Amino acid sequence: MYSFKNDYSEGAHPKILEALIQENLIQNDGYGLDPHSLHAAELIRQEIGRDDADIHFIVGGTQTNLIAIATALRPWQAVISTDKGHINVHETGAIEATGHKVLAMPVKDGKLTPADILKALDHHTDEHMVQPKMVYISNSTEIGTQYTKAELEALHHICRQKDLYLFLDGARMGSALTSPVNDLTLKDIAQLTDVFYIGGTKNGALYGEALIINHPDLKPDFRFMIKQRGAMLAKGWTLGIQFEELFQNNLYYDLAAHANEMSALLKKGIQSCGYSFFSDSSTNQLFPILPDAVIAKLKKDFLFSIQERFDDSHTVIRLVTSWATREDACKEFIKSLESCK
Repeated sequence: MYSFKNDYSEGAHPKILEALIQENLIQNDGYGLDPHSLHAAELIRQEIGRDDADIHFIVGGTQTNLIAIATALRPWQAVISTDKGHINVHETGAIEATGHKVLAMPVKDGKLTPADILKALDHHTDEHMVQPKMVYISNSTEIGTQYTKAELEALHHICRQKDLYLFLDGARMGSALTSPVNDLTLKDIAQLTDVFYIGGTKNGALYGEALIINHPDLKPDFRFMIKQRGAMLAKGWTLGIQFEELFQNNLYYDLAAHANEMSALLKKGIQSCGYSFFSDSSTNQLFPILPDAVIAKLKKDFLFSIQERFDDSHTVIRLVTSWATREDACKEFIKSLESCK
């Protein structure tokens, strides 16, 4: 059985494990105040081109989303997302549990547009309703699509115009940045968002996300919120070491590029078998539409997720590649798919 269910089935890249082992018996200050975390933050500031950014290392994506959103919003305020947004679908109501409503806008390609934001604002006009204050997007999105620079600039413009914070979930940022159709850089993202994060969990780290805060109003006392929400890791240097390794010698980008290369290999093979896709993804998530009989046969040798029903005899599945996905496993999947025809 080979798994294409997610991009965190394996542990961590050997360089990260080696660095952790090397530092294992060396004492460090706790709670992210150690030299490794401070150095990793400086490496990220250099990469994004912003000396003024505050950077915090948090264990997982849900904690990062929850803390960033709960810190930014007043009790009566809400966050705008797509209906497929991670905070709307896959976080067990974590945002709502903090007292903030998620305004989920229906979209087809996983991406918000200025028109979607204006529609949400038009529906929430007075003090009898929640007040939209933040826009949440993901890059890459939950269905593998990604924002262009022009699209992100348009979102930035409408958020400035309407006094909204723009928050970008970068759990799969590496895959988006190394996609063959990408025209964004981390420097662009740092200039066009108020807060965003760089995902390590889904790109070769054992765990961890690097949250970057650009807007000055969101910076004060942020560590208090991390602690109160139970997300301040005592052994914070284990996060710092991992991001040190990721942002030295191009490792972060190399790992993401490998995941995309394996995804492209799968995509080409699936297309050669005559099958189409639910979304146009050039990142490490694919959503092929397959006959139910074919899916039943593939399940004997491969693990993957069922996304949604397409019609009476076809279903959308999700295939995810990672930094550790083997080329021979991708070829075996294609071979199995060909034998099902």
